[in-house]
Amino acid sequence: MNWREASPPRPRLARAVDRFAAILLILSALAFAAWSWLRDHPQHNPWAPLDLDDPPGWATESKLIALRDDVGECRAVLERSDVVFSALDPRGEGACLRADRTVLSLLPLAPSPPPTTCPVGIGLELWLRDVVQPAAQTHFRQEVAQIEHYGAFSCRRLYGGSTGRWSEHATGNAIDIAGFTLADGTRIGVLGDWEGESERAAFLREVRDGACPLFATVLSPDYNEAHRDHFHFDMAGSWRGVCR
Repeated sequence: MNWREASPPRPRLARAVDRFAAILLILSALAFAAWSWLRDHPQHNPWAPLDLDDPPGWATESKLIALRDDVGECRAVLERSDVVFSALDPRGEGACLRADRTVLSLLPLAPSPPPTTCPVGIGLELWLRDVVQPAAQTHFRQEVAQIEHYGAFSCRRLYGGSTGRWSEHATGNAIDIAGFTLADGTRIGVLGDWEGESERAAFLREVRDGACPLFATVLSPDYNEAHRDHFHFDMAGSWRGVCR
């Protein structure tokens, strides 16, 4: 008989505990790595406050959605992001009550930046920075100096009807974009430049498509004849409910 007695086998329960402890250790390490990564990438972190200085990320859309029902937090985002804005007093009544009238005064909108809801203003800020200006550099090697609009507020029902749903314009929760003027004075209009295969048409399609992750509704000449001369952006309905 061997002078050294063989060690008795470990009980099955002890081996199971060891395996469970090893799994917990691995999961803890993965969780810590994930937390560290989210901490360094707040644009992907759904629990991090929205900051417009962060690049767009996986969580940006859900954060924008949350702002639609929280005017205070929306304006806090503007303050946190050092965006110049004015908070105007509410105006109107009934279906045309504008409880949220926020003006982002430095947006290059012509004739001037109109009061909109705060989420629409944030959408425009991100659209200009992350979509419009990069597209202008790609297609024209220069910046957009001015964006023409047809207004944000209009106390009316959809398509000006006497019955039916109220337009998002009735509360300033929408804006219509008509065209763009480049730094050298070149004008690009939705009405005249949408059709065809020109650089202008490609630019217009790129900025239309780029608006879709930033606004709940995006309508263009592809949608219907009523939008042949402008883009309509609003912050109502299902997110990405319409993008056309």
